[in-house]
Amino acid sequence: MRRTIWVMPIDTAIDAHAASTGKIAARERSRTMKGTGWTAEFMDRSINDLVELIATQGPLTTREIGALRPDLTERVTVGVGTRNPASIASHTRLLLHAGFEAKIVRGRPSGSWISSEYAWHETVSWLGRPIANGVTRQAAAGIVRRWLARFGPGTEADLRWWTGWTVTQVRQALDDIGAVRVVVVDGSEAYLLASDLDDVDDPEPWVALLPGLDPTVMGWKQRDWYLEETTAARVTDRNGNIGPTIWADGRAVGGWVQRPNGAIATELNHPISADHERMLADEIERLMAILGDTRFRTRFPAPNQADLLA
Repeated sequence: MRRTIWVMPIDTAIDAHAASTGKIAARERSRTMKGTGWTAEFMDRSINDLVELIATQGPLTTREIGALRPDLTERVTVGVGTRNPASIASHTRLLLHAGFEAKIVRGRPSGSWISSEYAWHETVSWLGRPIANGVTRQAAAGIVRRWLARFGPGTEADLRWWTGWTVTQVRQALDDIGAVRVVVVDGSEAYLLASDLDDVDDPEPWVALLPGLDPTVMGWKQRDWYLEETTAARVTDRNGNIGPTIWADGRAVGGWVQRPNGAIATELNHPISADHERMLADEIERLMAILGDTRFRTRFPAPNQADLLA
């Protein structure tokens, strides 16, 4: 969840900001001040100026903001003392912090839906209400409740990894929502919502093509029950980023990529049935129809990408 872009309803965004992003914002601000020599007063004043500019003249792209406030485009080095220091325009870093602090939000991308350029909006003007007004403990309970509803059963380690919280905060949230301890197949202890204890019917066979960094693949710290070592070695880069995956009946069985001509190339790391092969062919056809003329590259290429693009 940390430092990752998520699509979520506004109520969820309010909880996510109070439970996680607020702490990230404070930590990142401290790092920036240490690396640049900026004071808290300078950052507050500059961020407020940029937010006011966006509110009165926006929505505005980063480039447009730089043209309107050239006094805030002086280059500054961030990441001093790390392996990857970078020289950037001051306003780009200040906009990042304004976003962390939920004062501005990204709007629609410029051009196509895969464009990396977008306009900034003042938060209330875009969403209709602020998102930086949640209560931390209540928000944490809300996040854990949603996580268990989607990913449960899950372990305490899974929740700590996904949220970046302390053991105390995770346990408090689990207690606040009345999560129930259960034992999973490998004998370890996990948690479920009290409303999610009934037996469930086995689903019909299914196949899905999931994009890179999909929440389904990234939902748990312990992944060997759905992502075996053979597949993981082919779909995961050295930093743990997971590329596009093929799923069959709840397990990742391979990976895929879009070639420059629009074709979807696949690699299966585990055998699947003839029925699943037919469903995979249907999913490929459906995905190609959705993408149409759009061409994209995976942001974090997995080891299988080069072979599939060859």
